[in-house]
Amino acid sequence: MRVWMPRISTGRMYRGYVPGKEREPVHSGEPRVIAVTSGKGGVGKTSLTVNLAISLAQAGQRVSIFDADLGMANVELLMGLAPPYSLYEALYGNKSIDEITVQGPLNINIISGGSGFLEMANMDRTRRRQLLTMLNNFSSRYDFVLIDTGAGISKNVLGFVAAAGEVIVMVTPEPTSLTDAYALIKVMDSFKVHSEVNVVVNQAVNKREAMRTIGKVQAVVNRFLNIKLNFLGWIPADRVIARSIKRQQPFFLANPDAPASRSVTGITEVLLHGDASASKNGFWDKLLGLFS
Repeated sequence: MRVWMPRISTGRMYRGYVPGKEREPVHSGEPRVIAVTSGKGGVGKTSLTVNLAISLAQAGQRVSIFDADLGMANVELLMGLAPPYSLYEALYGNKSIDEITVQGPLNINIISGGSGFLEMANMDRTRRRQLLTMLNNFSSRYDFVLIDTGAGISKNVLGFVAAAGEVIVMVTPEPTSLTDAYALIKVMDSFKVHSEVNVVVNQAVNKREAMRTIGKVQAVVNRFLNIKLNFLGWIPADRVIARSIKRQQPFFLANPDAPASRSVTGITEVLLHGDASASKNGFWDKLLGLFS
């Protein structure tokens, strides 16, 4: 696979990042586990996961992606990869985590969840502990583990969201996206799984529409919920995104100077130089407990 090394631009200003006042990226002894999710499908959640992973890797971070959109895994598709195995084979086919891992561009490693997590309720304690050891060993190699969840408020989606240390909710200016995103955030608030959530606006015509969109979400959250919203940034409606999906090549590689790519760079800067979430330990332990 030919990898085009994009040029990083940090000219834009985003909340939490001020050009000229760079700090060292926030690091801890464990990976930052970030669940990327949405209230409804088709809003660009998987595209953000893939291109954000590439941007983080370009910035020198060790990154892996866990494709947890069970039954609808598309991370590999957007990268032009075809994994022969998923987590199911690690659980029941005597495959190791390394054997089911596929390497993408910039040494990004990808694991397909397949239907594996749906089987965990039937696992005995020994097998569950073996799986936990494998997954913890896998994660310890990385600075960031991005979890691409399904959309909506199913048990599977909420399990990954609750276990992750940080959450990014993807929204678009469409009313249905805003309504469904609010429903997802409301569930997180109701069950107290997170005290704050990050939001990215996608497919905005311009900055004004992006700010208007996040303002609508913020207004209703402030009125009815007790959860903090962090605006990570916005991604414009850009034709290069649709082209890159058809070509199965991430736009951050194919068009590094496109507006969408520059926006992802800004989101990356916020993640690297902003304050990391304090709750980032024991992702796999919590996840296994939720699925037991």
